[in-house]
Amino acid sequence: MRMRPRLLKLGSYDEKPQLVTGGESFSRFLQDHCPVVTETYYPTVWCWESRGQTLLRPFITSKPLVQYRNELIKTADGGQILLDWFDNDNSKCFMDASIRPTILLLPGLTGTSKESYILHMIQLSEELGYRCVVFNNRGMAGENLLTPRTYCCANTEDLETVIHHVHTLYPSAPFLAAGVSMGGMLLLNYLGKIGPKTPLKAAATFSVGWNTFACSESLEKPLNWLLFNYYLTTCLQSSVNKHRHMFVKQIDMDHVMKAKSIREFDKRFTSVMFGYRTIDDYYTDASPNRRLKSVGIPVLCLNSEDDVFSPSHAIPIETAKQNPNVALVLTSYGGHIGFLEGIWPRQSTYMDRVFKQFMQAMVEHGHELSSM
Repeated sequence: MRMRPRLLKLGSYDEKPQLVTGGESFSRFLQDHCPVVTETYYPTVWCWESRGQTLLRPFITSKPLVQYRNELIKTADGGQILLDWFDNDNSKCFMDASIRPTILLLPGLTGTSKESYILHMIQLSEELGYRCVVFNNRGMAGENLLTPRTYCCANTEDLETVIHHVHTLYPSAPFLAAGVSMGGMLLLNYLGKIGPKTPLKAAATFSVGWNTFACSESLEKPLNWLLFNYYLTTCLQSSVNKHRHMFVKQIDMDHVMKAKSIREFDKRFTSVMFGYRTIDDYYTDASPNRRLKSVGIPVLCLNSEDDVFSPSHAIPIETAKQNPNVALVLTSYGGHIGFLEGIWPRQSTYMDRVFKQFMQAMVEHGHELSSM
């Protein structure tokens, strides 16, 4: 159901988010246990515009100090994945580590466990007494590539390996996940492929790009290309150039390093790396809107309607209405992984509050959904 009929367009400064759910039960559950999704979101008054929110968040928000425990796990193809654990052994709510709720965190396109939004999620999880583990994509967090393979949001094999590994370590612990931007796309693609047969109890995504074609088109507009696209392309190029010797036999790396946009990088590197015939084939497979109808666990997805990385016209509202496990929370403002609020938004953001309330709601009251 849709809580409030409203056209998907930018509205006034003080509107409540639009809540789109696939069933009355999930809607009631969120209103009872995750009320932040029905509260008015007031973006920071001097930084309400989408690009400002997006650009300033990494510089404005604090970076909580987190001490990680590192773990390298092997993959079936001989590669390795770096997991960063925050065990929260001082948890007073869950002193028994075997049943301590575990949250798997998936960073964005070029992100790692050091991103401010990841650190804030860990800080909030610590307050709840939960444990966190961050899934760093291959080659992104300083570890060596052992095979000529990186990552993409369409291929879920590494995520499946990580989920199986974590669940095997703590089979009795409530297991949830949260993905940001590309991490959320990967998480949704995994959930759409596997349906209800996942050990995850629930998941949340933030600033997901629902349709990869629409995302690319928006980011290729001149101002967006100048502010975001070109910079992210250079970050991607830098990340693969560190391991250049691993790819030279299968990919023209000189051609890759001349890419001027994410689409060009994906055409020359990512789609080739993962065996797609064309860039269109890859972008079709990477778009999570195609798999939303198959998600089999409760998932909350927060998007801003002014996100230039994920244009509002591509948000799959009708599909979400057809799946009782899905809830979309759509704000008029917030940008991409922005959601800044308050006069000086150094600490918690609206996104952080949604994350904390939803995770706590699912751990403490998730059983109510199955009985509704």
